[in-house]
Amino acid sequence: MLQLSTITDCLLISNARSACNNELIQKEAITLCINVSKQQPFPSMWVSTLRVPVYDDPQEDLYKYFDRCADAIASEAEQGGRTVVYCKNGRSRSATVCVAYLMKHQGLTLTDAFQVVKSARSVVEPNPGFWTQLERYEQDLKIRSHRSNLPTV
Repeated sequence: MLQLSTITDCLLISNARSACNNELIQKEAITLCINVSKQQPFPSMWVSTLRVPVYDDPQEDLYKYFDRCADAIASEAEQGGRTVVYCKNGRSRSATVCVAYLMKHQGLTLTDAFQVVKSARSVVEPNPGFWTQLERYEQDLKIRSHRSNLPTV
């Protein structure tokens, strides 16, 4: 079944087959496609695109793309746009990016962010390497938030 799963008003997740279906992209008013894969295609209709060239391998460094993807989703939302994040199966890579966005821009903990994504798309399951990177990101976000709350001298 072709479907884009809604995580928030501005963020959806899916597998590559659904994300490349032009009718679905139009119906859901998608304005940005984040493709978290090296080989999956983009939809043929005109939308903004961002490729995150990683394989679903625990050794891959997806962490270095967290801020860029999270900020792109947030920026698209501020302009009234909607983003779909996808990878081949819509399970590991795309879910990881969506969780990172929720942690950074919605202020959710890793556990809560994962639950939100999992309830939108039940098959999501970041691989162990990506999960470890999300744990590190959660710590980094806490440190950044603490720093930005310190009084300036």
